[in-house]
Amino acid sequence: MKYTAIVLAGSRPGRDAFAESFGTDLKALIPVAGEPMVARPVRALLASEHVGDVIVLSTAPDRIADALPGDPRLQFRHSSDSIASTILGLCGDSATRWPLLVTTADHALLDTATVDEFCNAAQGADIAIGVVERKALLRRLPETQRTWLKFRGGAYTGANLFALKSAEVRPAIEQWRAVEQDRKKAWRIMSLLGPAVLLTVALRLVSLDEVLAQLSGRLGLRLKAVKLSNPLAGVDVDKPEDHALAEAIVAGKA
Repeated sequence: MKYTAIVLAGSRPGRDAFAESFGTDLKALIPVAGEPMVARPVRALLASEHVGDVIVLSTAPDRIADALPGDPRLQFRHSSDSIASTILGLCGDSATRWPLLVTTADHALLDTATVDEFCNAAQGADIAIGVVERKALLRRLPETQRTWLKFRGGAYTGANLFALKSAEVRPAIEQWRAVEQDRKKAWRIMSLLGPAVLLTVALRLVSLDEVLAQLSGRLGLRLKAVKLSNPLAGVDVDKPEDHALAEAIVAGKA
């Protein structure tokens, strides 16, 4: 089974001070180790045996295309005004080739081994979500700051990797759209499950897998968390400190 990989390379509305500090208005074009950031996850995806085509979605697809080497499997299209709207657009497009593997342009440390591990583990799920466990990441990078979702048995950060089996995932994406602007606030994400479950999560009475099982029943879909072995999968480049960290890691200095 081959995934169609989707790389989200859009921009937030208004000015992006982070991008401007590197002489561009597009975050995806910020250089990491001497190349546009978006080139790194694209290369990792193209090298995976699990990936067919790679589609980069951006508010400026022509500029992104000009910054990357040509490849017959690589396409560039316009994105919508939010991640959820972009994915919903793919759900409603009869030309979309499922399943989808979704990641982001700022996943500058993504490697092919992680892509392969995720795709293998995602089989059988309607929606698979890549996560990294806090202990593993802090062992590798003790001073890193991430958004942690805390459960019984462990705390996790997202790895910007999602597998979507078919257009039947639309109800879940609709739910996601309700909290998308607050996705960095763990309690807002958990609020999708209702007050009773939110309380049990707050008290750490349930595990991540148990929460996803409850959400699976509510949505009529099978959701699965894929706990990735490479802790660097939990690092994206979203602010200057992240950029400095990514540069150091690539250079072997962190």
